[in-house]
Amino acid sequence: MEFIAEDLDKYVCEHTEKEPEVLYQLNRETHLNILQPRMLSGHFQGRFLSMISHMIKPKRILELGTYTGYSAICLAEGLAEGGELITIDCNDEREEFVNKYIELSGNRGKIFPVIGDAMEQIDLLEGEFDLVFIDADKANYPNYYEKLINRIPTGGYILIDNVLWSGKVVKEAKPNDRDTQTLQNLNSRIAEDQRVEVVLLPIRDGLSLIRKK
Repeated sequence: MEFIAEDLDKYVCEHTEKEPEVLYQLNRETHLNILQPRMLSGHFQGRFLSMISHMIKPKRILELGTYTGYSAICLAEGLAEGGELITIDCNDEREEFVNKYIELSGNRGKIFPVIGDAMEQIDLLEGEFDLVFIDADKANYPNYYEKLINRIPTGGYILIDNVLWSGKVVKEAKPNDRDTQTLQNLNSRIAEDQRVEVVLLPIRDGLSLIRKK
């Protein structure tokens, strides 16, 4: 679902920094060869992720939901010197594809993909993260949020993708639509959470930018 008119979306993209060539190729190959290419962050959102990362200059980033690695590469652009990005995904079928583009983008030794269940893998990781990007299974979004809010320092950030859920969040959810119900409840919960400041941005399918107080 597009949230602004097609001509305005085109204008916005034309006046946003172009994606690097390696990301253009990743984008193209994802659409040609990988199922559900809509899951890709893409040019505009990717440049936004890169900009946020450059502003924060994080030492450590955690991403939940690697898909084909596009967003990880964008976020890695703003890493502090010697920084690392850990990205977790449960699908091992795309592992070779992801590793290829990590290598091509020059991020070997910076981006570390992990295959496994994110809820389990988070507990195996040590230390704090300056920036977290949540873009995985919607049913666990509340669990990821609560688990990770205690793993970021004061002034750290969480980004949560798909929080508008194709516009379904503004309508009454059907009884069997658990994902919409989960996102509606999570959005309300975060807006009322005194531990954080939040801005819900209508970028693509909705992106919450959350800062821990």
